[in-house]
Amino acid sequence: MARLEAYRDFAATLTQAGFVLVRVVEAKGSTPRNTDAWMLVSHGSCFGTIGGGRLELEAIDRAREVLAGAAAQPMALPLGPAIGQCCGGHVTLSFEVIPPARFGEIEAMARAEDASDPEVWLFGGGHVGRALANALLLLPVKVHVAETRTEELDLTPEGAERHLTALPESLVKSIAPGSAVIVLTHDHALDFLIVSAALKRDDLAQVGMIGSDTKRATFEHQYVREGGDTAQLSKLVCPIGYKIADKRPEVIAATVAAEIIMALADWRANTSQALS
Repeated sequence: MARLEAYRDFAATLTQAGFVLVRVVEAKGSTPRNTDAWMLVSHGSCFGTIGGGRLELEAIDRAREVLAGAAAQPMALPLGPAIGQCCGGHVTLSFEVIPPARFGEIEAMARAEDASDPEVWLFGGGHVGRALANALLLLPVKVHVAETRTEELDLTPEGAERHLTALPESLVKSIAPGSAVIVLTHDHALDFLIVSAALKRDDLAQVGMIGSDTKRATFEHQYVREGGDTAQLSKLVCPIGYKIADKRPEVIAATVAAEIIMALADWRANTSQALS
């Protein structure tokens, strides 16, 4: 609920005054944000971002003019030398004054954005799992950590939802479509059970397992021997993350988090295209 809580903090300082809702209503070419971006501007503070840089400074200035009584006309901005940006695209912004009586509408927008965040399920809460949870908690995703060991689950970072279970593979069937499943337990046999359950689904954005090329080969051999569908093996990402020399948990977590975000973005884009 990161956006909702942050919005409530912002609105709490403005009980006697309104603010301006700034939306990106059109984005052509190379732009810092898409048409889902919005921000709030009061006389003394801001919430959210439409992309930063000179674009955002111009928007803030216009929003405060609107708060002072100017007409709330759309603003079209070419992102070129005229405003000190070189993106090359074109953005159109809308401005709308939101009085205190309508603060609840914006709260609902923030709540809806939080609710739309995809889920990332981490099976395994050891040193890499904890580092990955910490990295993901900074991103617009809902983090779940499943563990068989109470003492490890107790170390899970605040903000992640914890699941203590003797049969973690049984949780896979109830994971929301479009989620990422990352397996990094302390037990290779347990890894096999969880990954096998995840590969049976065709609606997950990513199925990843920590390990080496050798571990993948061993998994594939066992998976096929036990009757697994070989066509599903192409969905498995193993090893996870980028191959770099630094193997500290936090470094591994950074590369895996980037990989997860890319997979989630690709899933959403492909799903949107399929529905259009």
